[in-house]
Amino acid sequence: MSVFQGAGVAIVTPFKDNGDVAYDKFADQIDYQIEHGTDAIIVCGTTGESACLTEEEHIEVIRFCVKHVAKRVPVVAGAGSNCTRTAVYLSEEAEKAGADALLLVTPYYNKTTQAGLIDHYTIVAGSVQLPIILYSVQSRTGLNIEAETAAHLIKNVPNIVGIKEASGNMSQIAKIMALCDGNAELYSGNDDQTVPILSLGGVGVISVLSNIAPQFVHDMVTEYLNGNTDNARKMQLKSIELVDALFCETNPIPVKHAMNLMNMQAGPLRKPLAPMSVAHLEFLKSAMRNFGIQV
Repeated sequence: MSVFQGAGVAIVTPFKDNGDVAYDKFADQIDYQIEHGTDAIIVCGTTGESACLTEEEHIEVIRFCVKHVAKRVPVVAGAGSNCTRTAVYLSEEAEKAGADALLLVTPYYNKTTQAGLIDHYTIVAGSVQLPIILYSVQSRTGLNIEAETAAHLIKNVPNIVGIKEASGNMSQIAKIMALCDGNAELYSGNDDQTVPILSLGGVGVISVLSNIAPQFVHDMVTEYLNGNTDNARKMQLKSIELVDALFCETNPIPVKHAMNLMNMQAGPLRKPLAPMSVAHLEFLKSAMRNFGIQV
């Protein structure tokens, strides 16, 4: 059984003007997501500005999320680090907090070898009982999980069950599934590739777009999984302009601006992330209007 099927939101972490986590707004966002079809909450990922959270904040945000979700949907906790010992610590704490699964990004900056990746993930997986989703996003970490490495880990480490693929390399993604004989939980990590990845045997998406259009993303994936592939394809194409706008600057800069435009009170970004340029903000507003979101 998959960790989840459908649309998981890579949820933002809302902040107060003084920089503290705005837990009251976070609770509102969690409720909004669940009420509008989201199938899983992915907390403390890239979109949640995990790189700018202290370890104490990181763990507390996971605890709060798990408690507030209260088993309504699965909670997948981001627990990756460029330090294996830190990834073990965050993973153990997420398990204690009651998370349903872990999302583990590749070690960034260090740029270890593929052998080092296998060692890293095997050690972290051995420290917990939770199912683990690997996270490959070379554009942010400088390190790709090669198809053979992903397949080795999924086939040989019992609680590594699948991968969030944000490499953008459809040939690599197809090869992973071929090497695993289709027996891997594959999640799209790019909103503009959700339907193509579902066509390769994917079971869902970990989505930035879901922060502002949760019902749409849920319905698109559900349509595909129910065999209504033409409807899903049309929905994917409808979303492209808005997805482009959500990634016209570094994520989560645009999506936090979009949420604030919708009065969802995501709050400010943590530095070094900076506010959007005027030109990109106008592009974002136009794309939102074209999609049917009032701003």
